[in-house]
Amino acid sequence: MKNAHSFHIPVMGIGFTIDSPLKVAQYGIDSVISLVDDILVEKMRKVYSEKFELPYKEITDKVEDFRAKRITSYLNLLHEQTEEKFNQLKNITSEKSKAFKDYIHMLPEYSSIKKEFNKLTEEGVDFSKIKDWANKNLSMGSIDVNIMTKIDKGNYLNKELLPIEFNDAHAALRGFSESKLASSLVLSAGMNPRLYSYMSNFNDFFPDAKGYIKKKIILKVSDYRSAFIQGKFLAKKGLWVSEYRIESGLNCGGHAFATEGFLMGPVLKEFKENKEVLKNQTQTLLIDALKEANKVIPENDLTLKITTQGGVGTDEEHTFLMKEYELDSVGWGSPFLLVPEATSVDEKTLDQLVKAKEKDLYLSNSSPLGVLFNTLKGNTKDVQRQMLIDKGRPGTSCPNKFIALNTEFKESGLCTASREYQHLKLKEIDVLELTAEEKEKQVNKVTEKSCICVGLGTSTLLLNNVSTKKTGDGVSVCPGPNMAYYDKIVSLRGITDHIYGRDNMITRTDRPNVFIKELSLYITHLQDKVDELKTNFDKKQLRSLTKFKKNLEAGINYYNDLFLEKKEAFITQKNELLNALKLEHNKLLLIGVEIEGLK
Repeated sequence: MKNAHSFHIPVMGIGFTIDSPLKVAQYGIDSVISLVDDILVEKMRKVYSEKFELPYKEITDKVEDFRAKRITSYLNLLHEQTEEKFNQLKNITSEKSKAFKDYIHMLPEYSSIKKEFNKLTEEGVDFSKIKDWANKNLSMGSIDVNIMTKIDKGNYLNKELLPIEFNDAHAALRGFSESKLASSLVLSAGMNPRLYSYMSNFNDFFPDAKGYIKKKIILKVSDYRSAFIQGKFLAKKGLWVSEYRIESGLNCGGHAFATEGFLMGPVLKEFKENKEVLKNQTQTLLIDALKEANKVIPENDLTLKITTQGGVGTDEEHTFLMKEYELDSVGWGSPFLLVPEATSVDEKTLDQLVKAKEKDLYLSNSSPLGVLFNTLKGNTKDVQRQMLIDKGRPGTSCPNKFIALNTEFKESGLCTASREYQHLKLKEIDVLELTAEEKEKQVNKVTEKSCICVGLGTSTLLLNNVSTKKTGDGVSVCPGPNMAYYDKIVSLRGITDHIYGRDNMITRTDRPNVFIKELSLYITHLQDKVDELKTNFDKKQLRSLTKFKKNLEAGINYYNDLFLEKKEAFITQKNELLNALKLEHNKLLLIGVEIEGLK
């Protein structure tokens, strides 16, 4: 059955979409939950078991394989409860069935389902006919899950390192694999060969004779080359990538994995032009691997979807991306943080997000993963972090240890945001022969790390009145730059009306086009890198930045041709877009002069 909607809700933080399927799946909307934090997952299972009056027995950390079992149990609860909600929605018995009306209303106007329903009810309402029609035509949203492949810490029992399958990402994968869900696993943050190989232990990831795969694989990528490499690696294991989800490197929320200057438009064009090559080459490898493993060979071609996400904010942009690049879906992330019917954000953070402007949204070095991280200025987790620094006790207690990946001081690993790591690192810096200015710089580099693996889940706990005594009540939040242009809380119907052009939820008139905004972010990023190079010269880095600048130049030329060629697109903005491109190009030329001066 084809998807009801042409948008999906990506994973946001650790907790903001942890229960989104319970809120939106009944309306045919796909959403993604994070599997980083099994402690939060277990707490949410308790919350919903009580809410739905279901029996609950805690899975403590004394239980063997507790991480995987917690995840399986929570996913099964989501599966059962969303199906029940969806079945109730389809069981229409009166004109006052709000959920059913909402489902139909929220569909895009071009939806064949919506058109069929309107035709069915032209001559009056027959509830038995509608019920039969609904059971045949309505589809539930997918309960997809996300694993960050980098967060794959080894675990210990009685100081003995456990086998690799008990690593964090491996256990999360097992938890999903053993659940009842028929949905997708979104793999993000790069390639993890050991984790990818481990997937081949679970039958649900393999196609049946008709090509049906119960648990599909989605790769979140930011360029074609990376997608091709990972797709081929998995195909050689007999595993099919059902979807490549292209995310903007910088114009997104959460961690920002900057590309080498490859912009969203040119990347999407490359996927569009090479989709059949990607599909055919990986499918050939897949069939060979399935034959070798004596597994079922699908009789038909397997399906391959191309989707995108990152910074999209208007119906015009959404429609253009879908049509121009022949996409299957477009992800809408940050705006959904202002939709309480879809995501879990506490009242104080919600208020901060509503008021946030461009200056409040920035790329920070606060993530212990060592990757740039989108941050909201004044988030309560960072306020608490500064208070600890001011008290002379930088770092936090690190109760969860999900990002305890640094092995400088401890074989079992420490999180760089932890008090233990920062204490040891600052002692090390203290004895170095450095200038006062250099020492301050090194100290700030250590203490700017924040305990995001706790902070990104706290909002959900506060919203559900769950105790935060052990972890603290500081909230980390990671919206993309697009958040600056949304300034009010929106209903679920309201946001779908906005996405499909039936209404407009943006009051500001100065929001830049999605392509221009991303370009601007990349040029700022390049300038920052050039400035770093002036104080810490490196020949290899200079070559890299020269290539980066060249890729941006190619992207600008592509957009210039695109905007001129597509007469029917962005009509009211055409001159504004071309002028904005010219402005960014001039900035790039000046940076080019600086790069030449360093050679």
